[in-house]
Amino acid sequence: MKKVKLSLSLLLVMTMLFLAACGNNSNNAGSSNSDGNTGEEASLEPMTIRLASGDANPQWDNMQSDIGKVIKEKTGITIEQEFPVGGSDADMFALMVASDEYPDIVMPKGNVNKLVDAEALIDLRPLLEEHAPNIMKVYGEYLNRLVYSAEDDSIYTLPLDGVGQTYFDAGGGFQIQHQVLEELGYPEIKTVKDYENAIKTYLEQNPTTEDGQPRIGLSLNGGEWQILISVTNPAFYATGAPDDGEFYVNQENYEVVMHYQRPEEREYFRWLNHMNNIGLLDKESFVQKYDQYKSKIASGRVLGIIDQDWDYAEAENALKAQGKFNETYANFPVTLDETYKEASFMGTGYLASYGIGITIDAKDPVRIIKFLDYLASDEGQILVNWGIEGQHYTVDENGKRVIIPEVLEQKVNDNNTFKKQTGIGNYFMSARYGDGVLDSTGNYYTTNFPEQIIAQYTEADKKTLAAYGKTVYKDFWPADDEFEERAYGAGWTINFDTASDANVIFQKSQDVMKKYIPQAILADPADFDKIYDEFMAELDKINVAKMNAEYSELIKKRVDMWSK
Repeated sequence: MKKVKLSLSLLLVMTMLFLAACGNNSNNAGSSNSDGNTGEEASLEPMTIRLASGDANPQWDNMQSDIGKVIKEKTGITIEQEFPVGGSDADMFALMVASDEYPDIVMPKGNVNKLVDAEALIDLRPLLEEHAPNIMKVYGEYLNRLVYSAEDDSIYTLPLDGVGQTYFDAGGGFQIQHQVLEELGYPEIKTVKDYENAIKTYLEQNPTTEDGQPRIGLSLNGGEWQILISVTNPAFYATGAPDDGEFYVNQENYEVVMHYQRPEEREYFRWLNHMNNIGLLDKESFVQKYDQYKSKIASGRVLGIIDQDWDYAEAENALKAQGKFNETYANFPVTLDETYKEASFMGTGYLASYGIGITIDAKDPVRIIKFLDYLASDEGQILVNWGIEGQHYTVDENGKRVIIPEVLEQKVNDNNTFKKQTGIGNYFMSARYGDGVLDSTGNYYTTNFPEQIIAQYTEADKKTLAAYGKTVYKDFWPADDEFEERAYGAGWTINFDTASDANVIFQKSQDVMKKYIPQAILADPADFDKIYDEFMAELDKINVAKMNAEYSELIKKRVDMWSK
């Protein structure tokens, strides 16, 4: 069945290519230019495309925003976006595979292998070469990083990470409320002990909020899948390792272990156990739902969290909307002790990871790739990042784009509705340049650059940063050039073959982790080592050594493939 559907899809593509070639003449054949024209007459006939996204987006505007309307006007395309409902993104894509029915395009997060194994995605390379000069220009020298594997050189998805990305600010680390820092005279926050002491001291002096609610020292978003983000990933950050997913990769020989197997990380979890024992850890950290976690933060009760800004932004924006800026958070690169260097920003080169693909059931792959190519054009990128000139930004006498003050205020203080109302930031669906890349006019493609980042800080942020002699939060982190770039990108972008023994072991290891990590943290300190030893024994029992060895080989293959 799959091969029949794939053949029909390819036949459709070939037919469209033939018709397009017949319709071309010397006047309309050409190359890309910066205004979004691909050199072909793209149809503006109304067309609806179904898009299944593995990431929920409560601010999706259904193309009713002004940005959405401009995109429809320019392309004729209406996007109907679908998100996981009542389950995980893995469930959503598993159901597609089981039913053998697919939307036109997909953004499958970590489920690409599942779709490729089901032969659900088409190879985009021919479409890119024939119809997508803007996309080809953006990826440029990194096009080889889009290749699926050493054994299969197809391009199944277009990565959505910005090419040429420079990180000007930090959105992760350990967070602590501005009011805590201010009252304590802006103490040094470098180690977990520093962080603990600040929370402990403030909580002892201020046990309740102004409206009488009990304050919480540290809350972790550990009740759902974000246990990886809020509980376990910080263990490798705090002990000097970068994010390679569930693995620690030796940078010298690319040998791999599950990162929980590192003795250093045991000590990090021991510290969380200690925080629980002295009453500073939220007792509901491993049973609360995501909405409960956000609600606590939005109440202003939670003094400290350990998270990524995209995970708690909605709750923090609610505080801003209430004018409770001192109850929002500053970020610090906290480590277990000062012998470790926080490695969040260890380089990856271009990170060809989470992306968008066209399925075998797509009605018109050529039309879709032309739509994505428009989004990748200079015109498209400026539209999705900056908005509409005169409405969302102006161009000053020096030719520089400037966000209109009222728009900037809305973006900073009411961010939970900004994307839905304006559409800005809702259409990152194609190849694009990252922060720090300049267009032909000398302007940044994105609005994330130092001057703009500072302009978007609240007064509480600026006051805290000034107290520590910093300009942006990233100034607290080690400089990028203190680390060597990882030749394989990042481990979390590399997945096992879904049919492999290693993948079965990996799934089992996740169940084991979710059982033992909460147990170890919530245990009596006297039982911590016993439980952690049981955790390590269970990992050995399911043969993680075999999984580690296979993952090491995948890392080495990636290094070899990307070095060519």
